[in-house]
Amino acid sequence: MDIQKSKILTTKAAEKELREGALLTPGQWEQHCISVGNNARLIVEKVPGMDCDKAYVMGLLHDIGRRAGIKGILHIFDGYDYMMSLEQPEIARICLTHSFPIKDVNTFIGKYDCTEEQKNFLKDYLEAVEYDDYDILIQLCDAISLPNGACIMEKRLVDVALRHGLPEFTLDKWKAFMNTKKHFDKLCGCNIYTLLPNVMENSSINLV
Repeated sequence: MDIQKSKILTTKAAEKELREGALLTPGQWEQHCISVGNNARLIVEKVPGMDCDKAYVMGLLHDIGRRAGIKGILHIFDGYDYMMSLEQPEIARICLTHSFPIKDVNTFIGKYDCTEEQKNFLKDYLEAVEYDDYDILIQLCDAISLPNGACIMEKRLVDVALRHGLPEFTLDKWKAFMNTKKHFDKLCGCNIYTLLPNVMENSSINLV
């Protein structure tokens, strides 16, 4: 899918959008987005050819749809629509792709509170789009970013499974996340966890 590019928001403009969004709907999602943005930038600093500020902005705003309220899958459409209204198609794209390490509309973990028309739009969108390193970077950082830093991916995957169970697509989704980490380990020339804050402190698994 070809997306006409416009100049991406500056870091200051993105930070302002996130602050204003969090005023509309307060919650830990703001700190999660900050963590995703910071972790994305730290990883990209080690990847030749990728833009640190672009990665940071995309991380900050991947969940910007939450400005419109506490919702399930609808938050990705709210984010897409809002970013398109600001003429930010690259960030709008991230709002849709960040929840789908495998391009299957039926693999969202959470409530499907969107319309059938929106779901069909997303299905067609995911089938047509060719993921680039920014898409999979934000998918990766979303999977390892807590409000106060990073954790090992397995911690987040187990936490999600404990809350939501194990749908039939679980193993395929886990494999996709792990392959994404391997991809960025290779690009960075190191284990990405060594680049990120609070990994060990955040990575104990609470089974209570």
